[in-house]
Amino acid sequence: MGYHSLILLLLLSIATTISAHNITEILSSNPDYSQYNTFLSQTKLADEINSRQTITVLVLNNAAFSSITSSHPISVVKKILSLLILLDYFDNTKLHQLTNGTTLSTTLFQTTGNAVNNIGSVNITDLKGGKVGFGSAAPGSKLDSSYSKSVKQIPYNISVLEITAPIIAPGILTAPPPSSSVNLTALIEKAGCKTFASLISSNGLIKTFQSTADKGLTIFAPNDEAFKAKGVPDLTKLSNAELVSLLQYHAAAKYLPIGSLKTTKDPISSLATNGAGKFDYTVTTAGDSVTLHTGVDSSRIADTVLDSTPLAIYSVDSVLLPSELFATSPSPAPEPAGAPSPTPASAPSPADAPTPLPASPPAPAGESPDGAPAGAPSTAAEKSTGKSAGVNVKASGVLTVAVTALSAFVVSFVFMS
Repeated sequence: MGYHSLILLLLLSIATTISAHNITEILSSNPDYSQYNTFLSQTKLADEINSRQTITVLVLNNAAFSSITSSHPISVVKKILSLLILLDYFDNTKLHQLTNGTTLSTTLFQTTGNAVNNIGSVNITDLKGGKVGFGSAAPGSKLDSSYSKSVKQIPYNISVLEITAPIIAPGILTAPPPSSSVNLTALIEKAGCKTFASLISSNGLIKTFQSTADKGLTIFAPNDEAFKAKGVPDLTKLSNAELVSLLQYHAAAKYLPIGSLKTTKDPISSLATNGAGKFDYTVTTAGDSVTLHTGVDSSRIADTVLDSTPLAIYSVDSVLLPSELFATSPSPAPEPAGAPSPTPASAPSPADAPTPLPASPPAPAGESPDGAPAGAPSTAAEKSTGKSAGVNVKASGVLTVAVTALSAFVVSFVFMS
């Protein structure tokens, strides 16, 4: 029986490791964190937290948090909250066993692309006597907050710790300009999507995008190489209505940061959605790679161009082709002179299926959690805007296989005994 118990305990331990955490549910049991919890949902940061394998959330009670929400817009509140989400696992024990008594931990704010130097990091220092201080990692910053208590841990997946005050980094209280005043064309062009920027401008869609931005907008802009790929339709052969629908299909009338895309289960409606057609797409995630599927083709999200509530802009590797327009093979655009012949698909498509676009490149390699608290801080998972950031790759698939195999071993062991 001793062996049986040991193996069953191991199974339970692995099952706990792979179970998804839900920060909203964790905090909902304590009314002291109701404001904090509400703003995590409003800013979509709850989705970001739930999509990560290793995370520490520094929470504030309602009294401490109200000083921020009462005097700042939601865009500023989101930045402050992002600075309280650490991309590493810290619990009470680790806080009091820091190497040299201090460490810098990268936060979710670093992944937004708005952090320069160490603005996106937090200084954690063991002040002895049971006190641990928190402050901005920017030079000259004070440790204005301290550790209050532990709220919840799922080792070594998520840790929720209460601190006494918000962490304020230099410049973090400055509100960004309204989304409607952001130069969308310039941002999209700068991201290497000049063809797409030109198309939405010449067809008048940039005005639609600008007017929608303040209410919530997500743009998936194909890069210039995507329009040269095999299987992309010859845009000159599309009617004006078809071209407008194709371009509208590359935007959704809602704010979808990367964390929300990773956790969404339902199809996403686009600006092209109407009574005659769904014009939607689904999302799959593999580690930190997010892919959109249209029913005709698929495209990996290559980079985050902008993430500023309520506006998100991404560059994508392929032109998104809706099935409502391309149920049959689209007419390919003529290849540029001297262009190398693309590699054919590994398997032939059915005769009535659309010509496939080249496969999306593999997701960037990530760092897999090592199952124990790291001695040094983790870094941000996404390559949001060209800033360096670490990666936390979900290992649920591997662990599920391990659990299945171990379960089979337990069953056979019990019968043999």
